[in-house]
Amino acid sequence: MKAIFYSTKSVEKDLLIKANHNKHEITLISNALNTETSCHSKEKDAVIVFTSDDVTAPVIHKLSALGVKYILTRSVGTDHIDLEAAKKLGIKVANIPVYSPQAIAEHTLALALALSRHLIQADQQCRQFNFCLDHLTGFNFYKKTVGLVGLGHVGTATASIFNGLGCKVLGYDIQSPDIKNVEMVDLDTLFRTSDVISLHIPLNPDTRHLINEATLLKMKNGVMIINTARGDLIKTSAVLDALKSGKIGYLGLDVYEYEKGLFFEDHEADEVRDALFSELMNYPNVLISPHQAFLTKESLEEIATHTINILDSWDIMDEN
Repeated sequence: MKAIFYSTKSVEKDLLIKANHNKHEITLISNALNTETSCHSKEKDAVIVFTSDDVTAPVIHKLSALGVKYILTRSVGTDHIDLEAAKKLGIKVANIPVYSPQAIAEHTLALALALSRHLIQADQQCRQFNFCLDHLTGFNFYKKTVGLVGLGHVGTATASIFNGLGCKVLGYDIQSPDIKNVEMVDLDTLFRTSDVISLHIPLNPDTRHLINEATLLKMKNGVMIINTARGDLIKTSAVLDALKSGKIGYLGLDVYEYEKGLFFEDHEADEVRDALFSELMNYPNVLISPHQAFLTKESLEEIATHTINILDSWDIMDEN
């Protein structure tokens, strides 16, 4: 099978080549997929994308005209792909259903701990030989109530970690799974009673802006919110207001509502910068990482293996 990989990171290339074992004719490029770069897909059977790629209807129409029959995203989420357009054009779409949920769960904890113990500020002070403890008082997670919105693979892995810290873990999920040491509650109860709220749900029309002005009002003053799922789950303007008022005491983000075209690239030299993002970064109780929760050696290996396995299955399908 002939496949082209868009938005290929340098850390992925060797792993993808190794996983492929020369089975498929693969082309790895760092360019993002869009209407202009879609031309590179000419005479390819499959297009392999990432969450930052443009896989909207106009791009999918171009891919179809070039003969592309398959689209695979190297992610669990498919919200960046116009699935209806692909279906109408007869293009099969696949995702990586699960890979190292522990990587994202551990990053969730890393954000939470770094915020709670003011580690960024402490590090900055120490680098300037300022060893004062003023403004560095944190809090214990032990006996705190942690609310997990979404209890799929990642949410379940996150629950285990917070259980290990001695937290009371509440969970909300539309599937209402039975998970050891997690008390399932409705969303309003989770918002009202949690000291820490962590998001682990997919993005869809029902979950977009789940965190908004109305839901923030239900939360405890000084609540910690962590989002390692999708940026659009949070209405950025609403959390900025909540940071100003003190309703949000700590905000940890690995994703951002307007990250497309911003994350995964170096914008240090840009004269004009994202105003909302810049405002968020002015708060010492906000910690943002650039959509890197998945970025561990183990995750990348699993993604590469799953990707090639899916190409294998499509190749067999074509032969039959």
